[in-house]
Amino acid sequence: MKASNVPTIDFASAITDPSQLKKLDSACRDHGFFLLKNHGIQSTINDMWKASEWFFEQPREDKLAISRTESIPLGYYDRELTKQKRDLKEVFDYMKPKIDGDDFNQWPEDKDFKNVMQKFFKEASVVAEETLNLVFHALNSSQIELPVGESKTSNVRLNFYPTDDPLDSNDQEKVSELGNMALHHHTDPGILTLLLQDMTGGLQAKSKESGWIDIEPEEDTIVVNLGDAMQVWTNDQYVAAIHRVIKRTNSPRYSTPYFYNPKGNAILKPVEGLSSQSDLYSSFTWKEYIQGRVNDNYEDLGEDDIQIERFRVS
Repeated sequence: MKASNVPTIDFASAITDPSQLKKLDSACRDHGFFLLKNHGIQSTINDMWKASEWFFEQPREDKLAISRTESIPLGYYDRELTKQKRDLKEVFDYMKPKIDGDDFNQWPEDKDFKNVMQKFFKEASVVAEETLNLVFHALNSSQIELPVGESKTSNVRLNFYPTDDPLDSNDQEKVSELGNMALHHHTDPGILTLLLQDMTGGLQAKSKESGWIDIEPEEDTIVVNLGDAMQVWTNDQYVAAIHRVIKRTNSPRYSTPYFYNPKGNAILKPVEGLSSQSDLYSSFTWKEYIQGRVNDNYEDLGEDDIQIERFRVS
């Protein structure tokens, strides 16, 4: 079904435009998706697309050389699970380089690729911070001390959705079978996600009013979807976007999400004064929550990955 309530928000003017803020508020309450235009980083995004396509075109052995593991959680991966089902995709994950402590980033030898990706991360971090401010503005929360995100805990993922299984027959026997989706339904664990998608289509969101709706691509826009932390902070006033990607049999698909996350030591709980009803969630740490979500990406743990419903007050 085509989306009728996925507004395209003008990033340059929305914060002072009541009509746009009203549309944004409505979307955040129904399905948690909206689009941004005039975001100011399109040139950098264009460079990122070229670099992403270059990476996934590299020989398989070169990509496997920088594969992520449970101990090194960044790099290339081709057998990720969502809802205990293997997704039809390849990914490359990276974060802001750590100055102190272990830096788990793994890069291909081409230095131009690394430079392009680090520039994209830096500019997307600014847009994410300003987008969070815009979302809270739509909720009319200016008189309340609000939580913030942090680029140090955030990450970028390059996604490539091929038309066929990227694993050979020997590897296929060692892992879970492919599910019926390119990416199975889920919510993102953090605050919000800035998603770049090509013009192929396939992204869908779960609307309270209309069921599954298409998030159709628009040139030069950024798709934004809310995450679990935002739903907890707003005490269910705004919803974490349930979304999925359906399989495309005729052409591959590329997308790049920037996951904007809470601070590493953050305690997630409803923000005091933001909601008139009693707290719907008990407090929990971001660290334990994200670790639970990451663990389920590697193997079928026999149950669905950790969700915010586990912390809902009964």
